[in-house]
Amino acid sequence: MTEPSDAATRRAVKPVICYPNETLPAPDLELYAQARKGAVKLGEVLVPPRDAACFRVKAGQFFRISSVEGPQVGDLNLWNAEDLSERFYSGKSRALHGTHLTVAERMWSSFPYLRPMATIVKDTLDWYGIDAYGGSVHDVIGTRCDPYTGNLLSGTQYHHCCHSNLTRALADEMGLSLHEAEAHVHDVLNVFMCTGFTRDTGQYFMKASPVRPGDHLEFFAEIDLLGALSACPGGDCSTEHSSDTARCHPLLVEMFEPEPGALNGWASPPVNGYDRSHGRG
Repeated sequence: MTEPSDAATRRAVKPVICYPNETLPAPDLELYAQARKGAVKLGEVLVPPRDAACFRVKAGQFFRISSVEGPQVGDLNLWNAEDLSERFYSGKSRALHGTHLTVAERMWSSFPYLRPMATIVKDTLDWYGIDAYGGSVHDVIGTRCDPYTGNLLSGTQYHHCCHSNLTRALADEMGLSLHEAEAHVHDVLNVFMCTGFTRDTGQYFMKASPVRPGDHLEFFAEIDLLGALSACPGGDCSTEHSSDTARCHPLLVEMFEPEPGALNGWASPPVNGYDRSHGRG
């Protein structure tokens, strides 16, 4: 097609932020920080390489995901521990906060609940920012590596991708069949993964994660949570994912309980206040 004469003018139109977030309810980070100081460790779950594991966190507790042996990315799913239909909504979290999440930003739940599930309170990779390629860490743009896309692109039957890992972990945790569990697995927070979109073609890219042993991402649980974390078969995602060739490492999940009274004045957020009439009174 021939470029129109006013092409430059059309491209020069200034963007408008779709969801200005200044009016979002702000987390009380100072309260959370004070509560975290006296918190005691309740337990931990070590997620094996190329596999996934579930963990549970009560509202008002903290959980930390750590690199413990070598650079490794993880795919995180969250559900309301009492109702699997309320789950992490990566698309709306992306629309509200941006393509990558960090401190003071939240993992929001699906419709019709749309409330904070977890708030990020510490990120040892927050120094990374946005690199020259447009890459950053902890994305909510990648969906999770899965066997269906692998089969579509290369005809493979690979079973230790993050989608399948999360499916097995949830099935085991909840006593569900694989078919039942798979329906609840959803788009993820890509913990530690370094990603972006190419400037020329707009394609989703990954590059070697900057994570190192000791780095961690820590959350405050706003509601009772069931989590599942997959240690991606791509390792640090520097070359490929969904294969057995990348060097992979475990990930550690730790849970912490604040001292009694440390969260005075805090309450778990209610579900969204929309009346759900959808224009039919």
